[in-house]
Amino acid sequence: MADFLFEIGLEEIPARMIAAAEDELARRVFELLTREQLLEPGQEAQSYSTPRRLAVLVGGVREAQADMEEHLTGPAWGIAFKNGQPGPAAQAFAKKAGVAVTDLKKVQTPKGEYVGASTVRKGRTAGEILLEALPKEIAGIYWPKNMYWRAGKPERFVRPVQWMVALLGDTVIPVEFAGVTAGRATFGHRILHGNEPVEIAEPADYLKALEAAKVMADVEARRQRIRKALDKATRKVEGALWREDEPLVDTVTHLTEWPAVLLGGFEHEYLELPEEVLVTVMRDHQKYFAVEDAKGRLAPYFLTVLNTEPGDDAAEIIRHGNERVLRARFNDARFFWRVDQKITLAERVDMLQAVTFHKELGSYWDKTQANREVAKRLAGLVKQQGTAVDEAALLRAVELAKTDLTTELVKEFTELQGQVGGLYARAQGKGEAVAQAIYWQYSPASMEDAIPPTVEGQLLGLADRIATITQMFGIGLEPTGSKDPYALRRAANAVVKILAEGHVKLTLGDVLGGSADEKVQAFLKERVAYYLRDVKGFQYDVVNAVLAAEIYNLDGTLCSRGHDDVCDAIERSEAVSAMRGSEDFEAIATQFKRMKNIVRQADDKGLFKFAPGSGADPNLLQEPAEQNLYRRATEIGSEFQVLRMTREYQRALEHMASLRPDVDRFFEEIMVMVDEKVVRDNRLTMLAQMLHAFFYIADFSEIVAG
Repeated sequence: MADFLFEIGLEEIPARMIAAAEDELARRVFELLTREQLLEPGQEAQSYSTPRRLAVLVGGVREAQADMEEHLTGPAWGIAFKNGQPGPAAQAFAKKAGVAVTDLKKVQTPKGEYVGASTVRKGRTAGEILLEALPKEIAGIYWPKNMYWRAGKPERFVRPVQWMVALLGDTVIPVEFAGVTAGRATFGHRILHGNEPVEIAEPADYLKALEAAKVMADVEARRQRIRKALDKATRKVEGALWREDEPLVDTVTHLTEWPAVLLGGFEHEYLELPEEVLVTVMRDHQKYFAVEDAKGRLAPYFLTVLNTEPGDDAAEIIRHGNERVLRARFNDARFFWRVDQKITLAERVDMLQAVTFHKELGSYWDKTQANREVAKRLAGLVKQQGTAVDEAALLRAVELAKTDLTTELVKEFTELQGQVGGLYARAQGKGEAVAQAIYWQYSPASMEDAIPPTVEGQLLGLADRIATITQMFGIGLEPTGSKDPYALRRAANAVVKILAEGHVKLTLGDVLGGSADEKVQAFLKERVAYYLRDVKGFQYDVVNAVLAAEIYNLDGTLCSRGHDDVCDAIERSEAVSAMRGSEDFEAIATQFKRMKNIVRQADDKGLFKFAPGSGADPNLLQEPAEQNLYRRATEIGSEFQVLRMTREYQRALEHMASLRPDVDRFFEEIMVMVDEKVVRDNRLTMLAQMLHAFFYIADFSEIVAG
C-alpha cells in the first residue's frame, strides 16, 4: 500500500471557484480509486488548494487490483458437445474464455445444462489505471467558466495548466493533460520563493515541502492563520475589534498562499458618511475588513490581507498605498452622496421612465406601477387577517423603491442598490417605515440572509419579486436547467423564505392572486421543496409526501395544494418526520401506497373514476373486514379532521396510524377487484375516500419505509 498525491498547478484561479473545484477533484479521485478496487477500507481523501493549485492526497492505495476469478457461461451443452465431443461452439467459447477445451465444465442453470468455464482475470496496476483514467477526471471538473489556451487543442479548463504532480508512494505516475506531464516537482510562492521547483520525495512530504517554499496548502490552516493575524493587528488599536465577516474571510483565504495582515487607517471625517457606504467600499471593492470600537461603531481603521510577508519598510509603503486608494474611493462616495441630495427621491420617480427594466416589459416606472398593484392587494389581505400594516407607507415605499437606480452613488456602487434608497429616504424625511421598507427590499438575497424586519418591507419584497416572476414567465423567460439569467430562482426563494419566517400570514395563492399559470405554480412548488429539504433539513420523501397533499372542499372542488401554505407545510413536515420512525405509521404508509396503486390502476383501465366528495355505501359492504374498516375509518377520520383543522398534526397522524390492524385485516381477507361491478366500485370508493381524507396532511404513499 502507498499514499497517492495528485496536484494540478495553474495560473491564478478566481477565488469564488476554488472550494467547489477542490471538493470535486478530491471526490473524483477517491471515487476512481474506490471504483477500481484500489483502496483499503476506511480511507479518506484529503484535499488542498491555493489560488495556484488543487491537490488531493489519499492513503492506503493498493499497488494493483486483486486477481479475480470469473465464472463464465457459454452455449447450451447439447449444442457445444455432440456425442460427448466438443464442436465448433465449444472451441469458440474456450478460445473466448482463454481456457483449454478440456477445462470446460457442464453447469446446471434454470434454463438447463450449459457450458461453463472458470478463468482468472489479472488485476491491473494502480499506475496503469491512474495513467489512463485521471485525464478524464481532470477534464470532467465543472467550472462556471472555461477557457482554451492552446491553439487547435480541445482541452478547456478554468486557467492554463502549468504543472502537475502525481506520486504513488515515491513513484511518479506520468499522467498527461493539456500538454503537461506529471512529475514530482511543484512550485512555491511566486514572490517569496521565486520560480524554483520544489521536489516532493513522497506524498507525506507535500505540506512541509510547500510550507518551506512559503505556501500553506491546507485551506483551514490558512484560514486560521488569517483570523489570528486579524486579531493580532487589531490589538494595536485599544478596545477595537475587527468586524466578523466569514464570507470575506473565505474570499481572502482563497486569494492567498502565505497570508499576512496590515492595519491601516483613514481620516475621521469620512465617518460622516453612512456606515453601509464605508463598509461596502472597504469590503466589496478593496477586500478590507472593517474595524469597530467597543460599542460596535465603525472606527477609522481597516485591515488588509496580503499574499506576501513584507519587511517593515515594505509594509509601510504598502500601508500608505492602500490608505491612498481607500481615501480616493471615500472621496468619490462623499461627492456622489452630496450630489445625489440635490434631487429628492420623489423628483426621481419620473426619471425611471428612462431606465429600462426589460425591453418587452418596459421601464422601471412601469415596473413600479406593477409592483404597486400587487402591494395594494397584499396589504388588503394582511389587514383582513388583523395584522397591522401602514398601507400609505407601503405604497409610498413602492413608489420610491427603484428611484435610487438614478443616483450617482448606486451607479458607482451597484451593491448598495436599495440600501442607498433607504438611506436617502431617511435623510429626506420620508418616514422610518418607508425608509426601512426601501432599505430591505432586496433581502433576503440568499437563504442565509435575514428577511426584512417590518411588515411593510416584507410586503414590498413579496410584491416586487412576484410581479417580476409572473411577468417573466408571461413572456416565456422562465429558468431552464442551470440557466437563470434573471435570477428568478433567487427571487422565488426569497418569496418562500419571507412567507415562512415573516409576520404576514399569506399563502402562495394569496401572493399570486389566482392569476398565475401552471408553470409558475410548479416553479414555486419546486422552491418550497428546496426550502423544506435544503434549508429546513427534512428528508426528501417527507417533503414529497407533504407537497403532494391536496385539500378538497365539501363539493369536491380542489381547495388548496400541499405547497400553498408554506408555514403549514413546515408544520406538516415536522409531524410526518416525528412519526416516520413509528412501526405502525410506516406500515400503514405502505398500505396507503397499496391502496393508491389499486385505485390508480382501476382508473387507468377505465374501470373506476372517483369523484372527490363522494362516499362508499355501507349497505354494499358484505364482509366483516370491510365493514369494520369502514366503521373505524369513519370514526378516526372524524377525529383526524378535527385535529387537522386545529393543526395538531402529530396527534392526527397518531390516530391515523391506529388504523393499521384494520387495514391489514382488510387486505388479508378482502379481494377488491372482484367481478361484480357494484361491489368492486364500492370498495374502490371506500379506499379512495380514505386516501382523500387522510392525504390532507401528506400523500403517505410517498414515504419510503425504513
